[in-house]
Amino acid sequence: MDSRTLEYDVIIAGAGPAGSSAAIHLAINGARVLLVEQKKFPRAKLCGEFISPECLKHFERLGVEGEMLSAGGARLSQTVFYSRSGRSVKVPSSWFGNHEGALGLSRAEMDQRLIERARAIGVEIVEETQAAGLLQRESRVCGAQLRSADSQIECTAAVVIDATGRTRALARRLQAEKDHKRRRRPSLVAFKAHLENAHPETATCEIYSYQGGYGGLSRIENDLSNLCFIAAARNVRECEADPERAMRALVTQNSRASKTLANARVHDQWLAVTLESFGPQEPAPEPGLLMIGDAAAFIDPFTGSGMLMALEGGALAAKVILDHLPALRNGESYTSLRRSYRKEYYEHFGNRLRVSAILRRAAYVPSFAEAVIRAVGVSDRLRYSLARATRPKAINNMDRQI
Repeated sequence: MDSRTLEYDVIIAGAGPAGSSAAIHLAINGARVLLVEQKKFPRAKLCGEFISPECLKHFERLGVEGEMLSAGGARLSQTVFYSRSGRSVKVPSSWFGNHEGALGLSRAEMDQRLIERARAIGVEIVEETQAAGLLQRESRVCGAQLRSADSQIECTAAVVIDATGRTRALARRLQAEKDHKRRRRPSLVAFKAHLENAHPETATCEIYSYQGGYGGLSRIENDLSNLCFIAAARNVRECEADPERAMRALVTQNSRASKTLANARVHDQWLAVTLESFGPQEPAPEPGLLMIGDAAAFIDPFTGSGMLMALEGGALAAKVILDHLPALRNGESYTSLRRSYRKEYYEHFGNRLRVSAILRRAAYVPSFAEAVIRAVGVSDRLRYSLARATRPKAINNMDRQI
């Protein structure tokens, strides 16, 4: 196994939408970027695969809007939330600033187009390579140890970004060195599969509430539907950890889901992950290390804003790094970078994460979800206000139109 040392401005671990977004923004502005990905693209990924309308503006800035729109995804004009009894409330996609609607597109397709764009503008990309650890010097992170099947490399950088999703691979390694407490057993499990012969309403993302969890179903490319659902770990164990059995026993408690999934069958395979928690983590856990995407905060999937937060987070991290990069190259302190990123991160995402935490209480309790759906169903303005609260501040005149 060979060993060598390379130097960059920024090393990014994880080539999902957050990592690729950050890499593209940085490279466009002249930074030397290394993007490290553990898998070989294209690859399947557990995700709701709902691209909210605001994401299209980010794709335009990243130079991939045309590629995304030509990938064969399904247009989604609304999201409909169903209580277990079948009562529903609708949220039009046009409330989020794009009358063409949201997009249902698999992560395999979306992520591949982003990484191809990053490579085309000069980002150095290594796939099938793990960010196995961090390099530290003088109380700051100064690079990463990379490991593949046949090599081990130490790469130095002014800044390292952890975009490894819910695993938070790099931050966890730091935490493990400081904290040897036993980790809590995850209380939730998430499953995802592409289905044939499922029947959501045309151009609709459907969200189903049931005891101990919720799920979402919407069309993607190739006339398939993506089902992603969350369930209490104890209920999954009662189903012998069988995703198909869990879908039939848990998700179809919801009367609407029972109809749309009655004849559905899996097209490829089930993916599964355990979930420990939602909400924010420390966005800058060490000088020289920044967190983005799900590694920084895992927002509840029912908001439909996870992909948007990933793209926003990548752009935000790139902006802050570029503001400070000249000073960092000259050996100045990392205190200012860390302070700036934490401040901007919480200003940008703090409110929507708080709102999501409140709404989460309804998502897992069918009777509560029933009451919330009944209450917001009588007022377009109330529904709009709640929906907008999970997004950035409105930048158009929609507020005056509702």
